Amino acid sequence: MDTLVKLVPLPRDLWVYLVIDLALALLLLVLLKWVAGLLRKGSVTDELAVKDNFAFGISIAGGMLSLCIVLGSVVGRHVGQGFESAASGMVSFGIIGIVLVNFGRFAHDKLVLNRVDTRALISDRSVSIAMVDAASLIASAIILRSMVLWVDGSDMNAMIAITTGFTVVLTILIFMTRIYEVRYARDNQNDSFQGALQKGQLALAVEHAGNLLGTALIVASARHLLNYHPDGYVSNVTGWLIVSVVLSLALYILVNASKKLILWGLDYRQEVDKQHNIGVACLEFCLTLGIALIVNGILEFLS
Repeated sequence: MDTLVKLVPLPRDLWVYLVIDLALALLLLVLLKWVAGLLRKGSVTDELAVKDNFAFGISIAGGMLSLCIVLGSVVGRHVGQGFESAASGMVSFGIIGIVLVNFGRFAHDKLVLNRVDTRALISDRSVSIAMVDAASLIASAIILRSMVLWVDGSDMNAMIAITTGFTVVLTILIFMTRIYEVRYARDNQNDSFQGALQKGQLALAVEHAGNLLGTALIVASARHLLNYHPDGYVSNVTGWLIVSVVLSLALYILVNASKKLILWGLDYRQEVDKQHNIGVACLEFCLTLGIALIVNGILEFLS
């Protein structure tokens, strides 16, 4: 068998760490579900099974996936450091993940989609708003995961670097969203981007979800270009800010160029903004994520 399959040597007690991490991850997911119901002042089960609120399900799914993304960067981080250290590290990073990802959602709701009541619209079954809400959560988690992998250890310096860096990088998502809003208003006789989402423009929501996730992926690749300094609080923050701005603008230019080339002969702006063509929006969604993944892979290889 050894001649057919060459396995990497694994620690004998690895299964114990795996059980601890999985058990705590499930516990944190249950906690997230409970917090979601508490914030909405209602039962998650009633919203999903009794009211059949699809928008609520999309929002909850985005929150759970975001937590799994963050926890995926923590699992195995403390193997060989003792079971107690593994459990405490998983819990601490998990709680920080829940807090910061929900802070990202709060910032997105209050600063980005500041003209719409996201919670009320999701309760009113707005799938377009729920899709953008889920995308914002997942985007925040992608960035947070990158920062968890970037820092060394689980000490206070690492926590400060993650928290401050994540807060600063959130401004990039807000900045890029404002650019897309200006573009939408310019191409649609000064019409409101947020107003279109509020009216249930699903194609626009799909496109914007791709913008959020693509920006998050390209910002996450900044960790391949930056060195982590435990005591360099200012340099860590400014480094993430400057590199993230450059990468986000580069992605914006590359994506627009690729759309004009690949969708040559197709007025994709007219199709999405006016005709609400979800198929074209899905193509734009995939192009944005695809370009971001390609750039991410190049930067990872170079590092």
